[in-house]
Amino acid sequence: MRYRVFGLAALAAAALASCKRATPANVAAEVNNHPITYAELEKTYQSQPQTQEGSSEDQVMSDKLNVLSNLITSEILLERAEKLGLMAVDADVETEFNKMKAPYTKEEFEKQLAAREMTVDDLRTQLRRDLTIQKLINKEITSHITISDADVSNFYNNNKASFNLPEPAVHLAQILVTRSPDANVRNLKNSKARNDAEARTKIQDIEARLKRGEEFSTLAQNYSEDPETAATGGDRGLVPESAFRNASPELQKLIASLPPGGTSPIIPTQEGYVILKLISREPAGQRELSDPRVLQSIRNTLLNRKDSLLRAAYYEVARNTAKVTNYLAQSIMQNAEKAK
Repeated sequence: MRYRVFGLAALAAAALASCKRATPANVAAEVNNHPITYAELEKTYQSQPQTQEGSSEDQVMSDKLNVLSNLITSEILLERAEKLGLMAVDADVETEFNKMKAPYTKEEFEKQLAAREMTVDDLRTQLRRDLTIQKLINKEITSHITISDADVSNFYNNNKASFNLPEPAVHLAQILVTRSPDANVRNLKNSKARNDAEARTKIQDIEARLKRGEEFSTLAQNYSEDPETAATGGDRGLVPESAFRNASPELQKLIASLPPGGTSPIIPTQEGYVILKLISREPAGQRELSDPRVLQSIRNTLLNRKDSLLRAAYYEVARNTAKVTNYLAQSIMQNAEKAK
């Protein structure tokens, strides 16, 4: 579960500040005296879509630091949720579990779990954590987001030219997964594929989650590797039809066949893989603010922006108020000092 990744420099500073503390056996980190064990870290790391062949020891350790950072943030959020009485109940977990199973046969589902080195119990535990954190986010963040009529009007007036279409256009959103990580990507889970195998596994998992009914914009915020659209739920805005003149006939036919609200299958690209969502089709001409589609489009854009900002701030504040000791980062710094 990747919610917020902090730089290695920050981890190192935290480690040096606590290097005089005795390190508990088999504990990678502590959050408010709750241990995160190396076994838990390794299990979570192995469950991520990845291919370790050819990875250097430093790269593997860097990836594990990122996973541990996410586990730390997750534990902080879970403790907050527990204090607020927001823990997911068994019925919630079973409902989500059955949604996940629905697209697959028994054999296919077991194969999916095996590929992630997970058991059914592991999956249920992960779902309980994810659902609990989502309940916390809904209460602490989503419920506090308001978009006023003035916000919508100001956005329209500041961007009026973009609502004057010289030709028919399609309003698209996308989830992009690339074959190599980009330092400019800032999705909420800090999820980045490192090669083609990882990219294919990741985009297939996203496709399966879309088929289970998960929100396209949420998945884009969490996992898309497009630095320009991930923060806004993958929204590419209005794309004129002429932009597709040089596209392959297959892509042109695919976009022409998508209904409003429909999503495409996985599309291979030069960068990696993409899934598109057709939000709407728009005729040429000036679109007025009174148009319900314009209103909804602006509200969605503003909601995604505020949600992304508030989540990032909330995670930062949550970590600042928690007592965290990262023993893995501490050991890395100590080993570096010894090697000098």
